[in-house]
Amino acid sequence: MDCLSFSSEKLCSSELFDSTDGEEMEEERIGSCAEDLEINPFDRLPFSSRYYKLLKEREELPIWQMKYAFMESLHHHQIVVVSGDAKTGKSSQVPQWCAEYSLAARFQHGAIVCTQTCKHAAVWLALRVADEMDVNIGHEVGYVVPYDNCCNNETILRFSTDEMLQREMMSSPLLNSYGIIIVDCVLERTVATDVLLGLLKDVLILRPKLKLIVITSPQLSSKLQAYYGSVPLVIVERKYRTEVVYTSGIQKDYFLSALRLLFEIHNSKRRGDVVIFLACEQEIGNAFWIIQQEGHNLNPDLGELVPIPLFPNEQERILKSNEEKPCKNYRRKVLLTTSLGESLVWSKTVSFVIDIGIQRRKVYNPRIRADAVVIQPISRSQAEMHQKILGTSSSGKCFCLYPEEFMEKEMKPLPPPKIQESNLISMVLFLKRMDIAGLGHCDFIDRPDPESLMQALEDLDYLAALDNDGNLSEFGIIMSEFPVDPQLSKSILASCEFDCVEEMLTIAAMVTAPGCFVNPPQGTEETAVTCRQKFLHPAGDHFTLINVYKAYKEASTNAISQYYDIEKWCQDYFLNCSALRIAEAIRTELVDIMRRIELPISAPNFGLNESVLGIKKALLSGYFMQIARDVDGSGNYLMLAHKQVAQLHPLSIYYNSSRIPEWVVFHEFSIAENNSIKIISAISPDLFMKLAPQYYFSNLPPSESKAILQEVINHLSPISAIDEGQNNIIEDREFEKCPETPAEQRCSIQ
Repeated sequence: MDCLSFSSEKLCSSELFDSTDGEEMEEERIGSCAEDLEINPFDRLPFSSRYYKLLKEREELPIWQMKYAFMESLHHHQIVVVSGDAKTGKSSQVPQWCAEYSLAARFQHGAIVCTQTCKHAAVWLALRVADEMDVNIGHEVGYVVPYDNCCNNETILRFSTDEMLQREMMSSPLLNSYGIIIVDCVLERTVATDVLLGLLKDVLILRPKLKLIVITSPQLSSKLQAYYGSVPLVIVERKYRTEVVYTSGIQKDYFLSALRLLFEIHNSKRRGDVVIFLACEQEIGNAFWIIQQEGHNLNPDLGELVPIPLFPNEQERILKSNEEKPCKNYRRKVLLTTSLGESLVWSKTVSFVIDIGIQRRKVYNPRIRADAVVIQPISRSQAEMHQKILGTSSSGKCFCLYPEEFMEKEMKPLPPPKIQESNLISMVLFLKRMDIAGLGHCDFIDRPDPESLMQALEDLDYLAALDNDGNLSEFGIIMSEFPVDPQLSKSILASCEFDCVEEMLTIAAMVTAPGCFVNPPQGTEETAVTCRQKFLHPAGDHFTLINVYKAYKEASTNAISQYYDIEKWCQDYFLNCSALRIAEAIRTELVDIMRRIELPISAPNFGLNESVLGIKKALLSGYFMQIARDVDGSGNYLMLAHKQVAQLHPLSIYYNSSRIPEWVVFHEFSIAENNSIKIISAISPDLFMKLAPQYYFSNLPPSESKAILQEVINHLSPISAIDEGQNNIIEDREFEKCPETPAEQRCSIQ
């Protein structure tokens, strides 16, 4: 009877579909399915017993009661907004209902794609939905995330990160392969999500049969309705109310207060896992190690605390816990994440939530081209989401380490959109690419920061990605093909000119992946420094990363032939194995892109002096805006583009070294980490002047460093210098493009 009731409900939704020329065929299909209710309509195989077990669980979800209302709205409208609290089942059930809708229409308008802001969420949902639909992952249901594609031509429902769907629009601007697009996790307001929502407004006009489903929280639903006009709103209500406990005052040390509360919960002997929302990812790591160390001192009769770090911005979990070790006693999982990690919490055994109510966010400052850390309260919508994460259970508590008045008075209603706090150069490059397809106009929900937009356009102009009219140049089109920062893609293209493609691809992969060096446990710092000595290269950190990657690849090859553990090798050298695997996947994709667009890949010659010089030239071709000079000989570096002072990052080979280079090119400058520059390599000022666009140099603010560089220009040979004088350079911005310019000043791609 369970099968009968479900199949009837599922198939009756076909009554909502438009009457088309194929209506009689659909009625025949429904009739044939009704005769054999045990057959899965998606793969035409009998349902398994697990399907019926999961079906009962699905029917208990709060959203299940809204299925008919959703299907009716989907039938009559092109856009539907689904609003619901955390853990109501909207992210897992809505895509399945859309698949049922499209199945009855025989997918004549295309497949279904559901976007997520986090790779973990996309993969987990694909696995869960495939299980509930009783189909194989990678066939009827799959996922597409950075550097991992688990789909084929038969996939009808795919889960994707918002960035991956955005990149798919570059080759298919109207997304013609999809009939229904589901944009989930809109509350997080990532740059890619906002861009998708803006561009899809025009796509929906050009494709009247395309349908858009927007899944969000109640706090944002009214704004989305106003943004899209009079569209239906399906509201999902929770079954249970969570007991919320507030503190009487603000905690002076919220981090230690959260850990103390965790141990109190554990000592109370009440069963259930715990979720702790911390301020930043660094605190996740600190809490992980503290819980592991203190766990040995706990009463074994209480069970074991198993910390599980969930990093919203990491592509793989890096820290390893003893979660998989066999244990006879009770095991309490402690899920550690940030305010953005709510979508990563899938455990149904969570009974306690600890929310500190504070977040450390990175806000981009376009004037200094760096991220600054802002410590502030989370938004009211985030606090409510954290409190309602226990929505599938009638028991459990949420402990808020702040007073209730603090939530009402100090917390803003919604989190700020990332499009107003991020470096927009990649977004502007993408929109310029979309402009070629006629979709350059993007109606944003909230306007981007004007200063960041102007800086992004200026930087793209410096990188030769724009033509004289401000449109994307041919060089810019090639740059947009690479899923990396535009400065990095410029360096990759320049490496074709300087015969160091293999090495530059390795650098690109290593700086894009998470950091490869692991912070050593207490007491092993000296051993870690000794191990890193093996990889150091005197030319700089970029070259050191090449050595690390080469050693990892060699160890991986030996691991296959000699049957030893590559993870053990990484652990011995204090390297992050997960990060290196990601770097390997990134490099493979970059190589595939180079081959697809038929760019030359030079033979590796790392170690030769000519190779070192070529790599520095390639780096400077993209990162000439990130130059710093040591002003006092003690490692106090002054940024060339502004007057910020920074120190070397502790992981740099020059840190605590007696040989500190005067001029360096750096990959990242962060106020968030004690005003440090990361991944640096030594350069010479004359090399910089040969490769940096002259109109960029002319726009630099006056400084002692600029005066030194001006002297370099005056002493350069006629082959490398401009004979007309600096005044003509300032007036004529076409200098960089004139045929008399030396080859070193600009990378030319044939």
